[in-house]
Amino acid sequence: MIALIDANAFFCSVEKVFHPGLDGKPVCVTGSNDGIIVALTPEAKAVGLHRGDPVFKVRDIVEHNNVTIFSTNMYLYAAMSRRINSILRSCVQRVDQYSIDEAFTYLDGYEKYYNIEEYMRDVVNKIKLWTDVPVSVGIAQSKTLAKMSSKFAKNYKGYNGVCMIDTEAKRRKALELFNLSDVWGIGRQTFQKLNYYGIHSALELANKKESWIRSHFNKAMVQTWMELNGIPCIDTSEVKQKQTICTSRSFGDMVTELDSLKSSVASFAASCANKLRGQDSVSGSITVFICSNNFRTDLEQYSNGSTYTFLTPTSDTIEITKAAMSLLEAIYRIGIHYKKAGVILGDICTALPIQQNLFDEIKNRPQRRKLMSVVDNINQRYGLKSLCLGVEGLEKQSWHVKSDHRSGNYLSDINEILTIKI
Repeated sequence: MIALIDANAFFCSVEKVFHPGLDGKPVCVTGSNDGIIVALTPEAKAVGLHRGDPVFKVRDIVEHNNVTIFSTNMYLYAAMSRRINSILRSCVQRVDQYSIDEAFTYLDGYEKYYNIEEYMRDVVNKIKLWTDVPVSVGIAQSKTLAKMSSKFAKNYKGYNGVCMIDTEAKRRKALELFNLSDVWGIGRQTFQKLNYYGIHSALELANKKESWIRSHFNKAMVQTWMELNGIPCIDTSEVKQKQTICTSRSFGDMVTELDSLKSSVASFAASCANKLRGQDSVSGSITVFICSNNFRTDLEQYSNGSTYTFLTPTSDTIEITKAAMSLLEAIYRIGIHYKKAGVILGDICTALPIQQNLFDEIKNRPQRRKLMSVVDNINQRYGLKSLCLGVEGLEKQSWHVKSDHRSGNYLSDINEILTIKI
């Protein structure tokens, strides 16, 4: 059996851990310069708020219902996620973290010694006791069914945090009740295609013959069909290498100066390079793009991008940033008010082996790789950007995103440790 552990309204739940007076009250977390609601509690949904709502459009609802707003703080959420996963690993031998708020655990053999449902309910209570973050658990024979059952556990309090689909009758009942568009792996286009063929429920999909699924859909859909029928076939333990890595951001304030743009693009390039090394891969090309604010029709509009191909695929921050600076200088235009910039790394492949180039100007690549490893270790130990390139800048600049309601990094920064007044 497979169990999915899913934290309830994770971002909001973490904020409420450090603000206990918010229990039972509407809470939202915003992203993108505090402009969009990205997470919210059931209480916030009850007053008419939805994920994706622009904050300025729902300001009246927020003020009338005393909704508490927090800015996204991924460092805090990631630190809490690590604590929850540490608890899981102390209870279950094999754990695969799927996202910041979800993890799959494998319970094969546990049924010989435990009542699986009660065992996982104890895990739910332990996580709540040790972190104060509520979680829901779905248990089933496949990951898709486990995700489905975790939704039932989250939405219906009678399950006491754990829902298990362990019989054929329960499986068919769950498929009958579950919204087809919410099934893991079914996107908008696939949902429309299924409706076109007269399939409107998860049970109708599972009842189709495998040959029909294979003749009308791709491999991913075949896997979804198998999972709905209790046949596990989706492997999330292997990290799939990304085809591209992008870091882009809308600026807190519009930028006109080239130096400020360089600072932002250099920071984005360094972030992309760090992600590359994190998945043991290298990139063969880099694209830099910039654009103005298309909502400001009173200003001159401009957008452009350019791409450079590396002679030798690389994950070196210095090399990638140097290329990004050259591209930015080529597309920059004086007098434009820029609102967004970004860096995209493409042609990604595994770090070893790397195809060498006779005309490669960097002759000490092994030493540069060791340097990048040292920089990553220092930043991991002492905090992000403890070591960075000078062009990235050290002080807060106009291009940094707005986060006026950000909580402190209570779990990872000694300078922001939580203080209690009594």
